[in-house]
This record gives sequence, C-alpha cells and structure tokens, in this order.
Amino acid sequence: MKKIALLSLVIALSGTFMAFAPIDPGDKVSDFSAIDENGKTWKLSDQRSDYLVVYFYPAAFTGGCTKQACSYRDHDTEFKLLNASIVGVSGDEHENLAKFREHHNLSFTLLSDPDGKIAGIFGVPTKDGNTIEKEIDGQTLQLTRGVTTSRWTFVVDGNGKLIYKDNDVSAASDPETVLKFIATHGERKSCTPRR
Repeated sequence: MKKIALLSLVIALSGTFMAFAPIDPGDKVSDFSAIDENGKTWKLSDQRSDYLVVYFYPAAFTGGCTKQACSYRDHDTEFKLLNASIVGVSGDEHENLAKFREHHNLSFTLLSDPDGKIAGIFGVPTKDGNTIEKEIDGQTLQLTRGVTTSRWTFVVDGNGKLIYKDNDVSAASDPETVLKFIATHGERKSCTPRR
C-alpha cells in the first residue's frame, strides 16, 4: 500500500512540474494572449518590436514590484531606442493593474495572468494569490490576485524566440541588466524605433 501511495505522489508531482516546464534561450515562445490593464486583449503574435521584455512580478503596489516597474518606466527612452517593448505580468486583476499603471505613470503594458497560464508557458513558479487592502490616493482598495508569480524576466526577439532568461532578478536593477543585454546582443536589428 505504501508503494502505491508513493507512486501516486510521484506521478502527481511529475504532472505538476511538466505543466511548468522551463523554457530556455533558443526556444520558440508559444503564442499567448491576455487581458491588459485596459481590459483589452493583448496578443504576443501582434507585437512588432525587435525585442519584447516580459517581466513577471509578484504583486502590484508592493515595494519591490513598484521599484521594478518605476525603473522600467524611467528607462523607457533607452528601450525605445533599441526598439524594445516591455510588458509586466502578474496575477493581479486588470482593474488593479490600471490603477497601478496610472498611480505610477507607467509607460508600458501590464498583463493580468490570474490563473498563471502565461507563467506556465515561461516556466515561472506561482503560488496561491490573495486579496490585500491598500490605501492609494486616500482610498482603501481591495487588491486581488489569482496567483503570485516569482520575479523572473525574459526577452523575446522579433521572431518569437527566447533569447534571455533571468530567474534571479534584482527588482531595482532589472531594467539596467536587460538594457545591457539587448544593447550588446549580436543579432540586434535596429537602433531606432519603428514607426
């Protein structure tokens, strides 16, 4: 009986890990879509930049996540010069992402991944989400997220191929690290933004 229980546990765990199989540089990223902060559908295959930075963060309106988002905002011009777009992905509801973007004057798209499907495509670990209360601009808000993702960053090239992966991200310095990678990437196509 113990052997059957152990075998059942191994099978269950292997299925869990296979659902979050890691994606590595050189792999093609599966097309996906998500709801952005405006409630509109955003689709990977519709993106036209030479580079797409996809960064996963645990929760909007928290310390490290705010530092990371504001740092990406502050480096917006440098990313545009490299024809790189940015999307932030978390398990937050899209309405809360709209508030987060507006409150911090963010210049890039935020995607809602409440069930962790996008995190699963990239192999980013998740855990259960929750609801927290936060006072923002004098209002107490209920901020709900379906899952809490780990802080990982990826860069996808214009052909949909993963070219960069960082699963040990420093929130505040992440944008500088990614900019350095893109600027020195050997297959960089352009130095000016597309129109």
